[in-house]
Amino acid sequence: MKFVQTQKAPSAIGPYSQATVVNGMVYTSGQIALLPNGSDELLSADVATQARQVLSNLREVLEAADSSLDNVIKTTIFIADMDDFVTINEIYESFFKDHKPARSTVAVKTLPKNALVEIDAVALIK
Repeated sequence: MKFVQTQKAPSAIGPYSQATVVNGMVYTSGQIALLPNGSDELLSADVATQARQVLSNLREVLEAADSSLDNVIKTTIFIADMDDFVTINEIYESFFKDHKPARSTVAVKTLPKNALVEIDAVALIK
């Protein structure tokens, strides 16, 4: 088992790693819209801006684990407001393009730092 840590994505805000690699698979922790500069501040209150940052963070964690968005098998999206589903879905599609991993989307009461969206992934190592 290997724990992933990259400076190109925000550090974990608790006692966990950005991702864990085991048996040719990478399991990411949920990413929220924090910048990778260590400031621990949430980016913007706009869901579109947050979704882009979340997916950028997720891409960096996957790449640090020798994987990529193209190798994602499954994602889980947690959103604070189901009314944001269409906006998040459009941004999600722009990152994954023709690759269509399995996905669950769940509306939740509250996310860390009052984020509007959080995404985690399971992917194959390249």
